[in-house]
Amino acid sequence: MAGAKLVSVEYEIFGKVQGVFFRKHTQKTAKSLGLVGWVRNTSHKTVEGEVQGAEDKVKQMKIWLQTKGSPSSRIDRAVFKNEKTIPSVKYQDFSVRH
Repeated sequence: MAGAKLVSVEYEIFGKVQGVFFRKHTQKTAKSLGLVGWVRNTSHKTVEGEVQGAEDKVKQMKIWLQTKGSPSSRIDRAVFKNEKTIPSVKYQDFSVRH
């Protein structure tokens, strides 16, 4: 995918997103889009992470995080921050952190 603009964005998802396989589905979706980064549960019942890759694929991932999530989840709000263009990705894979 030469020439594609690479971007990085941090996210936090609010709603019923813990105990509903949200992280597993996030990892699967990101990998299917060819994205790298990470996802983890927070102590205040949200899910946070960072995603990096081709701009159009990151845009698709943001829509998924805002509207879809895992089948049993309920997304109340998605917050994206520090979105920026990057020279290269800094992760090898998309991981679930604990």
